[in-house]
Amino acid sequence: MSLNLRTVFSSAFVVIISLLTILLSYIIGNQSSKTVEVSIGSSLAEVAYQMSEKLDHFMWSRSGEVEVLSRLNAFQIPLDKEETSGLLNQLKESLPVFTWVAYLDRQGNVVSSTDNILLNQNISTRPVFMEGMKGTFIGDVHDAVLLSKYLPNPTGEPLQFVDVSVPVLDKQGGVTGVLAAHLSWEWSRQVETSILEPLKDRLQDVELYVVSDKDHTILLGPEDKVGQQMSSDVLKQARSEYSSWIIEKDKDNQEYLTGYAYGNGYLNYPGLGWSVIIRQPADVAFASVKQLEQFIVLAGMAAAALFGILGWLLAGWIARPLHHIARTADLLSTGVDIEIPTSHRYRDVSMLSVSLQNLVRNLTQTEHALGYRSDKANHDALTGLPNRSALDEFLKHALVQAKQNRSSLSFLYLDLDGFKQVNDTLGHAFGDQLLQEVALRLKDCTRDHEIVARFGGDEFVVVLHTSAAKAMQEAEVVAARIIGRINQPILIGGEQVHVGCSVGAAVWQPDGPDADTKETMRLADEALYISKRSGKNRITFEAAS
Repeated sequence: MSLNLRTVFSSAFVVIISLLTILLSYIIGNQSSKTVEVSIGSSLAEVAYQMSEKLDHFMWSRSGEVEVLSRLNAFQIPLDKEETSGLLNQLKESLPVFTWVAYLDRQGNVVSSTDNILLNQNISTRPVFMEGMKGTFIGDVHDAVLLSKYLPNPTGEPLQFVDVSVPVLDKQGGVTGVLAAHLSWEWSRQVETSILEPLKDRLQDVELYVVSDKDHTILLGPEDKVGQQMSSDVLKQARSEYSSWIIEKDKDNQEYLTGYAYGNGYLNYPGLGWSVIIRQPADVAFASVKQLEQFIVLAGMAAAALFGILGWLLAGWIARPLHHIARTADLLSTGVDIEIPTSHRYRDVSMLSVSLQNLVRNLTQTEHALGYRSDKANHDALTGLPNRSALDEFLKHALVQAKQNRSSLSFLYLDLDGFKQVNDTLGHAFGDQLLQEVALRLKDCTRDHEIVARFGGDEFVVVLHTSAAKAMQEAEVVAARIIGRINQPILIGGEQVHVGCSVGAAVWQPDGPDADTKETMRLADEALYISKRSGKNRITFEAAS
């Protein structure tokens, strides 16, 4: 298959721009993904660290406040219950996060408490008292047990607290009781909001989790996951590294960009070992990269289309003098006395036209010098194709070669569809030029060691070298190519004409006698008439015996 210069130019531009687009999309997308990954990952790790630090700082502050309160003289013996109750209520009023604060004696009895909740009750079996007798105690998040029925709960959801308790010491350092407090876990939501609210436009669809160190329970996170256990490799990394980020997949194979931090306390507060994990779906995190890649692809497609059109126009402008030379050369090949035109638009084309002029001149002189006219006996005068005599001579050598190679010869008998109408309508001179163009197209469809012969009128014979095993398939491919080529419009003298082509085909096999080539030719001729009767512009096969 031959391509014209316009097709080559426009296709080359399209292919080059498309390849550049793919390359740029890959490079920029890959680099952008890494940049966005580091940027957002670092941001998530920073947010996780800030959340972890705020949680620890909050607990440090509250435990410090309880410890300072325990050192006041009001809690020394003898105890002034009214004064201690006033101090406890004032603490709750100033810091509503203290849901319940109480002073317990050495036996665990509630001596003073905010709002008199659990007053005079004994809670000596509760960790907040037992651990507080030993020293400063900060307990992990837990559900309310004793206080659930005493505290307001508008939402109806289980109340959760963090315990803080410190021993109350007399002037000699002896333990006289315990100052205990329950902190509402709702303060963690306030911390979460204060951190995430400024980032909601930059970090969309993020999920934040606070996970207990004790049993991997989710203490803070989406409502449907609070209280569940988190089983994720990121927890191991959070406990082994201070603060960082990774890309992970959950059990549903959803990919997330995840930042994490581990709470290891604040100043003298050792911390409860809470792990803070904040994650964002990878498709959301990398949405800007996907948009950039799509923009590059669309821009590349537009550029490819634009440059394809420019290439088509440019190639037409460049090839115009070449087409003029080619048309003149075609006329020269038919025997028309015409000179190759000289083009001065491009130096290369000018050199080509001069070279062709010299070549034609030399060939003409050589032809006359060698008596080339004697060869006309074996060639058709109009098309320059071999005639019957030349075909017979060709078959003598082709048969020997085919038997040596154990290959076959495929005969295609061709007849033009619609040629008579063109000849009668536009004249014989026009028909002759049409036959000359058909001859050129037939030669383009065959190889150098094969032959295209004209038998007169609009009948042609093509002999192909084909394999013995797939002769019919190979011949059919060439026949289809010929039909397609002949069916293409033919431009002659400013007129565009269309003709078709009917083909009859037959195969000579290497185990047959030489005389069978005539029988094969006859079968191909009969097959041609079957094609004509069957609707024309098609191929019909007859297999020679």
